[in-house]
Amino acid sequence: MSQKASGEMKIASIPEILPVLPLAGAFVFPKMLFPLEVSGASAVSLIDEAMAGDRLIGLVMLKQSCDQAEGPHKIEDFYGVGTSVVILRMAKTADNKTQLLLQGIGRFRIVELLEGKPYLRARVENLEDREVKDIEVEALMANLVGLFERIVKLSPFLPQEFGAMAKTVSEPGILSDIVASVINAPIEEKQKLLEILDVKERLREVTRLVNHQVEILELGSKIQSQVKDDMDKSQREYYLRQQLSAIRKELGETDDEKVEIEEYRAKIEKKNLPEEAKKEAQRELARLSKMHPSSAEYTVAATYLDWMTALPWNERSEDNLDIKKARRVLDEDHYGLEKAKRRIIEYLAVRKLKPDSKGPILCFAGPPGTGKTSLGHSIGRALGRKFIRISLGGIHDEAEIRGHRRTYVGALPGRIIQGIRRAESNNPVFMLDEIDKVGSDFRGDPSSALLEVLDPEQNFSFSDHYLDVPFDLSHVMFITTANILETIPPALRDRLEVIELPGYTIDEKIRIAQRYLIPRQTEANGLKPEQIRITKSAIGKIITGYTREAGVRNVERELAAVCRGVASQIAEGTIERAKITARDLHRFLGSVRITEEAAARTSKPGVVMGLAWTPAGGDILFVEATAMKGKGGLTLTGQLGDVMKESATAALSFLRANAQELGIAKDFLKGTDIHIHVPSGATPKDGPSAGITMLTALTSLLTNRTVKKDLAMTGEITLRGLVLPVGGVKEKVIAAHRAGVKTIILPKWNRKDLEDIPAKVCREIVFHFVDEMMEVLRIALDKAPEPAK
Repeated sequence: MSQKASGEMKIASIPEILPVLPLAGAFVFPKMLFPLEVSGASAVSLIDEAMAGDRLIGLVMLKQSCDQAEGPHKIEDFYGVGTSVVILRMAKTADNKTQLLLQGIGRFRIVELLEGKPYLRARVENLEDREVKDIEVEALMANLVGLFERIVKLSPFLPQEFGAMAKTVSEPGILSDIVASVINAPIEEKQKLLEILDVKERLREVTRLVNHQVEILELGSKIQSQVKDDMDKSQREYYLRQQLSAIRKELGETDDEKVEIEEYRAKIEKKNLPEEAKKEAQRELARLSKMHPSSAEYTVAATYLDWMTALPWNERSEDNLDIKKARRVLDEDHYGLEKAKRRIIEYLAVRKLKPDSKGPILCFAGPPGTGKTSLGHSIGRALGRKFIRISLGGIHDEAEIRGHRRTYVGALPGRIIQGIRRAESNNPVFMLDEIDKVGSDFRGDPSSALLEVLDPEQNFSFSDHYLDVPFDLSHVMFITTANILETIPPALRDRLEVIELPGYTIDEKIRIAQRYLIPRQTEANGLKPEQIRITKSAIGKIITGYTREAGVRNVERELAAVCRGVASQIAEGTIERAKITARDLHRFLGSVRITEEAAARTSKPGVVMGLAWTPAGGDILFVEATAMKGKGGLTLTGQLGDVMKESATAALSFLRANAQELGIAKDFLKGTDIHIHVPSGATPKDGPSAGITMLTALTSLLTNRTVKKDLAMTGEITLRGLVLPVGGVKEKVIAAHRAGVKTIILPKWNRKDLEDIPAKVCREIVFHFVDEMMEVLRIALDKAPEPAK
């Protein structure tokens, strides 16, 4: 801060038109030096042109109501008065930012904003201070200098030379601006000072703000002095208590502290801790014995010893290695899921043959409601181990996994060690739920902390920040669950053995409802099994007419609604028992919510049924195309992503290139606009797998041929007409079966994916595997209608 700066440029006058740089959170007064960093294309362009000219720019504060740092701006977004400055120094950094050293020149008022440049320019009116030197001004200046010296003395962040420098300033306007630029005041208050042209009035206003700042600093100094006195008192009490302890020791007296120390020592010996853990526990116990119980550090050390002596360092559950019994437990708890059950049985078999084998890290991946979490409970029951589950959804703090260091107040171990302590065994089944929903922010990346936990080659020496000694996690069977694998970091995903849990077929859902859901809801709603009977047709109607999902969570909710309705009638005495058929469902659940729409929607040319993958399982997707008079444009609607838009453009290009072979006029786009729409416009859609669907819809429209009934398709296309493979085939096929589709067109390279699809689904659907687009059209489209006579 200086009234004059070495190398200050001589400015004759401020031009009438000035480039304007909006500011937010920073403030510059006239005659002050001020460093500033700017970024953004418009701001950098403004600086470059100013440096090429007279180096003059205007700085104007944005109002709080304006939430745009970048333009466009209106004159109402700014405060009326700003500061004209000259650029003394400029340096561009590597990250496209510009460092400036500015010096304020004077005040100006914006008269009009001008257009025509990529940055703001304004017609301005220069403002001059109204200065009167009299005895009152001198008194105000002397008072302000005294208060400012007081602020400099109380504030540890201001150089002491500032007070002496203020004494040398003889101009009242410059003195008020210097003090205003240094004190800690709100931006609105500083803007108010900038707009005051009457120097005497400005001095009064600055004096008011400085008085307020002095009061705050003096109060803070008083509080600090009181805290220091309290600390001195605590230290005095500590020394007296130490003397008292020495006196008691000389007298041979024992107290509760000694008893507690001996208890901890006995626990450490009894626990048979590993060598490193034992050494750390004994070191902490030695520190504890020298502290007084009223000390804050005493509680920290005692809590640490509680954790060290409570963890199951050597305790473990005996595995149930009876393979037949384990298979029976898994079948009792879950219907289907053969792949997951087979992997668990394989794990048990390996443990039986090689007891010291390292446990796998399984990841159950699939849509919600397919039994991922409940399968973890069954695994624990089948193995005869304790089961611990923690949810990782929404965790952003690495300390949730690794714990806090003991230097922090209220520090605790991470969730892994907390779960081990709750299990009271060092080999529980440990489920990490929703691993795909772990986040990261300034507190660290929890997924990176999980890399050590979920690596069998490393986790034998897992180090929690709180314990600060290795803990062996190699005996723990870790199971993770996820809905989407793509959001799991690659390094973490590489450590997981992924087991896909697809959606259930209708028959599987009926069996699950009969075996598990209905008995559970009957008991949950206070009914006896003989009081309610839900027929198989009613269950099927609930599945097809009231729910559309990969799992069975909504099916259970609808069954619960039926059970509650029956329970209310029995409680009222209206009925004694109930038999629920498909015709009775509307009384409990209302009208059918999901209708069979495939046949109705694909009965006209230009409409094709595609297949889509979603995090909640597969789904059917309709693509509609229509033509109208226009200029040969292509319109895409339905909230489509970039990849899907590119597929539509590629499909249209293929049609134009092969129009003659398809029986379409070469100039079909002349005077015609084509519109492609994917319904459910509120749902974002993206991905390449709708390529053949869009091409078939366009061909159907332009050849006036309808798509065959109950046919769906999925596949990516190239400009040459090749059909490329896509993902999520399993989920898509099960969704198509659920919707009543009888024929599916798939890329030839996806034939291998049929191995994972239930045999019953494969028997009820006809699959066509194709590798070029012409083959798709021959299969999908009906013959052209004969022309009307």
